[in-house]
Amino acid sequence: MLFGRGKKSKDERSETAGTVDESGTEAQSPEPDGVGTRGDFRLGKGPLDVDEIESHDGYVDLGALLIAPAEGLQLRLEVEEATQRVVAVTLDLAGSSLQLQAFAAPRSEGLWEEIREQINQSVASQGGETEEIAGTFGTELVAKLPAEAADGSRGFRAARFMGVDGPRWFLRGVLGGEAALDRDAAAGLEELFRRVVVVRGDNPMPPRELLQLRLPKDAAVPGQAGAPQNAPELQQPERGPEITQIG
Repeated sequence: MLFGRGKKSKDERSETAGTVDESGTEAQSPEPDGVGTRGDFRLGKGPLDVDEIESHDGYVDLGALLIAPAEGLQLRLEVEEATQRVVAVTLDLAGSSLQLQAFAAPRSEGLWEEIREQINQSVASQGGETEEIAGTFGTELVAKLPAEAADGSRGFRAARFMGVDGPRWFLRGVLGGEAALDRDAAAGLEELFRRVVVVRGDNPMPPRELLQLRLPKDAAVPGQAGAPQNAPELQQPERGPEITQIG
């Protein structure tokens, strides 16, 4: 598993998106069980709260998120350029991506319904369109924005938003690339989303405050003195997936 690091400006803290052409395959809606519900259904489908696992062993520890490793997986932290604060982690697998962000949430209610409405409004203001679909983790949102391909042809940029309300936290996942519209291509990343563990912490935080992410304690550049043999490999900083101002 490779581990990399990307940069974001302060205004680029929205979602990962992949570009497809106008003939891209539409996502197929799975069975709608659990749509719009919170609570018990999450325990069977994931993601999990840290209190619901027995040990941190076997996970990549990013602070607020514990990530289960997988063959061929690359991790990239997205850094706010002005403050050098880590604001998201992106999982790259088989040509598609999954961006993760975890937020503090109220005890008594979830955030996903309200956030979906804000994404709808943001996409519409940019000349795009959205569609709510029944997904593995409940109601999901597919967003499409006009885009121009390298050859000058017109197409659209697509992203699929997944949201899960947990105990005092909200986890947002954004699928980009082929996985945004193709369920088969998304299967591996959906499984990784299912296995994410959120570490909310006990500190009081206002709703929507980003939970703190950090570089794993055992991460080191290959060949560096003292680097653990099994530590994730660090890549040189590189530009992350194209960022779209959504939500």
